[in-house]
Amino acid sequence: MPSSSRGRRARVLVAVLSASAMSSRARAQQQPQQPQGFAVERFYSSAPGGGWFVMDDLTMRGDLGGAMALTAGYARNPLRVTDGSSNLAVVSDQAFTDFGFAVARDRWRLYLNIDMPIVIKGHGGTVGDYRLTAPSVALGSNPDTLSDARIGADVRVLGDAASPFRLGAGAQLIVPNGNPSHVDYDTDGTYRAMARVLFAGDMGMLTYAGHVGVHVRPLDDSPAPGSPEGSELLFGVAAGPRLALDASNVAVVGPEVYGETAFRSFLSSGSAGLEALLTARVEGTRDDGPQLRVKVGAGGGISPHFGAPEWRAVVGLEVFDYATHHDNVGNRSAP
Repeated sequence: MPSSSRGRRARVLVAVLSASAMSSRARAQQQPQQPQGFAVERFYSSAPGGGWFVMDDLTMRGDLGGAMALTAGYARNPLRVTDGSSNLAVVSDQAFTDFGFAVARDRWRLYLNIDMPIVIKGHGGTVGDYRLTAPSVALGSNPDTLSDARIGADVRVLGDAASPFRLGAGAQLIVPNGNPSHVDYDTDGTYRAMARVLFAGDMGMLTYAGHVGVHVRPLDDSPAPGSPEGSELLFGVAAGPRLALDASNVAVVGPEVYGETAFRSFLSSGSAGLEALLTARVEGTRDDGPQLRVKVGAGGGISPHFGAPEWRAVVGLEVFDYATHHDNVGNRSAP
């Protein structure tokens, strides 16, 4: 065979192999990324005995006492992602319970909140450069018994339990429990922390509360659409009338508005969520033993992004006992 013919065949073979290699690389580059899961929930319930669902009324007082709380809720479409042309409800349904335990004395409180997912489900698919896996949590078939726990401490630094203005501070450590590679969207798999300035007060029939703080969130590397983007600013406020039902029970009805925004893309539509709940509660006011508080709330995302659902419903039950100081003859003294 002439050398020129062999040369042409060799060049053709090299060209074919090069094209095949380039095509393989292109296909590899076009494969969608598969990010790990992360904690979607943005409903951070107040400490047991805190009064509101999210805000804290800072009414700790008296001798050694405490509170136990059970909160249950459902959120519709808390994680929806889009690339501008397609939309995907990655988490379409999320139901949870939260158990809380607190110890309080005078103006201090220590507490523990433990979350237990009941249902987390949604839809998997590809959006942009990401292939997102649908979660699958159900008590009967695929339980994820406990998600992240929160260990917290609060203190009231200004005012007493009935002041028109009370100022406090709080901090929480969020302890991961679960594996984000399971993609159930109930944990970041990392330790997180929150620090907040708390305020509250009672002025006649009006009671109010609010907070502003920082959520230290290490997860911020190459986020998929709708995922965390690092540390966040937290904010919220609540207010409503306090109505006497009888000598020992009151009702409070009012909105809670709260949200968060990532510092790295401050207040942008893809990294900020704003949510509102209309809440109502009935609670005991006596200081001579355990009191009961029952709470209900419903609402949804004002800016339904970044974990704020289309709508949410929550119920809560608390038993609290803030024992008052007593003098030697058994008369109650001021807290």
